[in-house]
Amino acid sequence: MFGNNRNELRQVYLSCWQLKKNNLPMDPLQEIVANIVELHPEYHDLLDNEENVDKDFSAETGESNPFLHMSMHIALHEQISTNRPDGINDCYQKLCLLHGGPHDAEHAMMECLGEALWLAQRNQTTPDEAKYLECLKKLSTAI
Repeated sequence: MFGNNRNELRQVYLSCWQLKKNNLPMDPLQEIVANIVELHPEYHDLLDNEENVDKDFSAETGESNPFLHMSMHIALHEQISTNRPDGINDCYQKLCLLHGGPHDAEHAMMECLGEALWLAQRNQTTPDEAKYLECLKKLSTAI
């Protein structure tokens, strides 16, 4: 999205949040980031402190990474808007109905996205879109 430098990427979240809080103009991508931050009030204090750009989050100690979480929302927005993999938009619409709205639907979808990314990293391959979509379809078949 913005490069490979972890701290630069995190700084984008802090900057977009400051623009939103101060009602300053934003480009479309900044608006997407700021709107995702706004949906996560549990991260607002974190994003008000520049020192958190360097913070490590450890799953072993029970910490979830808020920057990863919000980045997954952005990835899902992009996938849904382009319908890639083909069929993701249909799954998303069904999950919105099942979970009562877009935000909770995206949280459900993150399980599949996280698994696809983890497997790709473990296997040193690109994510398997077919398996990813299969996982999403299983989630959305409750409707």
